[in-house]
Amino acid sequence: MLDPAGHALNLAAALIFALYAAPLARLAGLAPGLSSRLAGAISSVNTVVGRTVKWFALAMVLVQAGVVLLRYVFNISLLWMQEIIVYLHGGLFLLAAGYVLHVGAHVRVDVFRRVMSEKTKALVDLLGAYLLLAPVCAAILIAAGPYVAQSWAVREGSAEGSGLGLIYLLKTFIPLFAALVALQGVALADRSVAVLRGEDEVAA
Repeated sequence: MLDPAGHALNLAAALIFALYAAPLARLAGLAPGLSSRLAGAISSVNTVVGRTVKWFALAMVLVQAGVVLLRYVFNISLLWMQEIIVYLHGGLFLLAAGYVLHVGAHVRVDVFRRVMSEKTKALVDLLGAYLLLAPVCAAILIAAGPYVAQSWAVREGSAEGSGLGLIYLLKTFIPLFAALVALQGVALADRSVAVLRGEDEVAA
């Protein structure tokens, strides 16, 4: 039985995936402006998140340098500093995933894609958004619900006494990753529909 946090995650997932109706409506010629504005808003959110968490990379370098300096110069080992690197690493890769999809920096099978026409690429992206991206993100959200909710319920901390007591925050990156990528999938689908319909305005 899910607790309130688990139900909240399921509700959020349902609301996110309801947005996938907007690109389909645009494909049918219904409310294209609404779908375009929705896609633009989603991309803006992921842009803000991505440009923020990119600084986690610099923070990781600085913290790691501090860990090495303290350990080998002053013979001091601070576990909580080492764990900060794990948190920053997880946040960087999970929270920036939606932004990476937005700017097209994710991994593609270029050997096939480079020979495709723009409309074929758009069709592949559209099918991929609905048949692969959305279902996988939904599965992650559903599976992560009880996992993250339980961690929050007990305020799960580090297994080590001197570590950070914020494991529940680290685990929260998992549903946030799925939600941000799923939302960007809506924008990807909208952009694909715009290309397929030959419309000038293409939402990123």
